[in-house]
Amino acid sequence: MISHRYERFRHAARRWLRRLVNFALIPLCVAPIAAVAQDLETPARHALLLDVTSGAVLMEKEADVPMPPASMSKLMTSYMVFRALHNGRLKMDDVLPVSEKAWKMAGSKMFVEVGKEVRVEDLLLGVIVQSGNDACVVLAEGLAGSEEAFAERMNEVGKEIGLTDSHFTNASGWPEPEHVMSARDLGRLAERMIAEFPEYYELFKIKEFTYNNIRQGNRNPLLYKDVGADGLKTGHTEASGYGLVASAVRGERRLILVLNGMESVNQRSQESTRLLNWGFRNFDNYKLFEAGAAVADGITWLGDEETVPLVLEKALTVTLARKARKEMKVSVVYDGPIPTPIAKGDRVATLRIQAPESITIERPLLAGADVGRLGVVGRLWAALRHLLLGPSALALPASAS
Repeated sequence: MISHRYERFRHAARRWLRRLVNFALIPLCVAPIAAVAQDLETPARHALLLDVTSGAVLMEKEADVPMPPASMSKLMTSYMVFRALHNGRLKMDDVLPVSEKAWKMAGSKMFVEVGKEVRVEDLLLGVIVQSGNDACVVLAEGLAGSEEAFAERMNEVGKEIGLTDSHFTNASGWPEPEHVMSARDLGRLAERMIAEFPEYYELFKIKEFTYNNIRQGNRNPLLYKDVGADGLKTGHTEASGYGLVASAVRGERRLILVLNGMESVNQRSQESTRLLNWGFRNFDNYKLFEAGAAVADGITWLGDEETVPLVLEKALTVTLARKARKEMKVSVVYDGPIPTPIAKGDRVATLRIQAPESITIERPLLAGADVGRLGVVGRLWAALRHLLLGPSALALPASAS
């Protein structure tokens, strides 16, 4: 009889305690910090400005709306070629034949000649520096057999790398109703190119290239200004207006800018300069925690350790508006005490970064150590102490069992 009563009391105490702690939300203030997101007027129809290190979006306008990308979609063609070079399917010294279709391409041209063979490196420079539609077709046919097959592969790879609002029907960005990209997709693509293929990304800062005795300059206006720009690509058609995907570095910060739908070459040049300067001038990056750093200690429930270290899997850097930094804060949030047993690496809490007029950023916090569960007697004793003395008595010494 005593044994049955003991078991009923033990199970009732455990149910009551579990209901209690499951509704406890424990905030812990750590430091004043926050993320960034602001509105800024721009004549561009589509715009995106982001910080590469932190991933913070500094400003955006219609960034998820599919639009005619014009020659900015040549970035996807370049990305496909970079992949082939990286994987060993293609070499810079390989030569590809020029078809009649490539030779007849209108618009901006590298001026390849039908029946000739052209080095891959020259074709890449023709695409990146001269914005050659003919060079795009030569590369597409060389890699996939036809431009149509290459476009299908572009769509497959686009989905693979997270381009959610893009669809490709050709390699050059030649105007077609179904050939579209969003500003955010162009930003994602630029970011991937810089991170994955730094050895080939260097091609984007070349200011001029001569082929077939015809010298042409890079159309990126920022390369000729003192703004830290080292890429990427302009675009223009009647439907798209004037556009630009640009990247610039100052100190340890890199920004990526996407603009489209401007009215003139001059407006594109002035607005891209203004927005990059604004982004560098008004924001800074702040490194908060190293990877694996303990942010706080979480209280455990019926554990053989009173607390468990809460750690970040990856290093955390945030971009802050300089004038708003003092109003920022970080909190650690979890339903607690945290039930045991806990395995090292379990997600047990959330790091929350907040600021007025800013996007809230959340990052998972993992258990930095294993925490075992107390034995039957230890759990019963902890429950009784909690009933008698309150939450402060919940945690027991590691020696309890």
